Amino acid sequence: MRSAATWGVASVISTFLFAALLSPLAWAQSPAAGGSAPAATAGGAASQPLAPAQNAPSQTDLAQPVPQDQQPTAEPPGADDQGTMFVFKKQVEEVVLHATVVDEQGRLVTGLDKSAFSITQNGKPVEIGIVIDNSGSMRDKRGQVNQAVLNLIRASNNEDKVFVVNFGTNPYLDQDFTSDVSLLQAALHQVSAKGSTALYDAMVASAVHLENNSLLTKKVLLVITDGQDNMSQSTLQEASRKLQQANGPTLYAIGLLGSGLRGEGREALERLASSTGGVAYFPDSLDQVDNITRTVAHDIRSQYILAYKPKNQNVKPEYQSLRVDAHAPGYGRLTVRTRSGYYPPESGR
Repeated sequence: MRSAATWGVASVISTFLFAALLSPLAWAQSPAAGGSAPAATAGGAASQPLAPAQNAPSQTDLAQPVPQDQQPTAEPPGADDQGTMFVFKKQVEEVVLHATVVDEQGRLVTGLDKSAFSITQNGKPVEIGIVIDNSGSMRDKRGQVNQAVLNLIRASNNEDKVFVVNFGTNPYLDQDFTSDVSLLQAALHQVSAKGSTALYDAMVASAVHLENNSLLTKKVLLVITDGQDNMSQSTLQEASRKLQQANGPTLYAIGLLGSGLRGEGREALERLASSTGGVAYFPDSLDQVDNITRTVAHDIRSQYILAYKPKNQNVKPEYQSLRVDAHAPGYGRLTVRTRSGYYPPESGR
């Protein structure tokens, strides 16, 4: 069995985007199925305990400091830039939202220009956390689930960074950030399929890992489970708050319907996903999971970036609700799917 690794969590002080107050969380390295050797990390060696995150300013493509006498502006890309990426300059804190736009029939609208809501289409790499239920009830489902996840990875940008967490009673980081499909495939096959379902603990730990180790602006969590939480130390409210930190991840959830996922469990996944601008899916059969993961991959690649500057920069650290509207000639009613609000950073942290 792999040795446990404790991940220290430090306050990350951001020069440009945000600072979040984090509570310590413990991860463990996953026990290999049947007592086999540990899976390799991105460097090809066995998994090693990670050192605590260092206090350092985070980097961003979206915001750069400007003199105080200048107002925020949008500049066209330089000759070396690709696509239609604009740089939003600012002198104060911004909240970055990732939004999906659909028409009245629920079809993706991807051709809007920045006149719709001062945005640009996102073509940058993404950091994705794959968080999969590894409890006993998933034993007969993991084969098809793993294949569906691999199809999502292959459909993504080859510069995306992905990590894999398998969870049952505890969350196990079986592969840290990598673009190597073979390493991710090996991590997905670290299947023990036993124990209970500590879903909220796995979500919180994965969100913290993204927050502390992120090098990219855009962050996504994909959670797949067939049961509701029955073991976490974290509560639903604590998981919701962690996911709704300023510039937190977009959550996509796939709930495999069965005796373990009904009522409150389904509502919890829907609430967590929608509050971050994501979607919760509930397929009737495993055969539908592959199409869902392909839809998620397309959704991620079809999002827009909105840079939002709060009017009150000294707001108390309590929940701030948001609503984003879009209007464009030639379209009827448009729906913007993004996070419904956020918790601002603690002052002085």
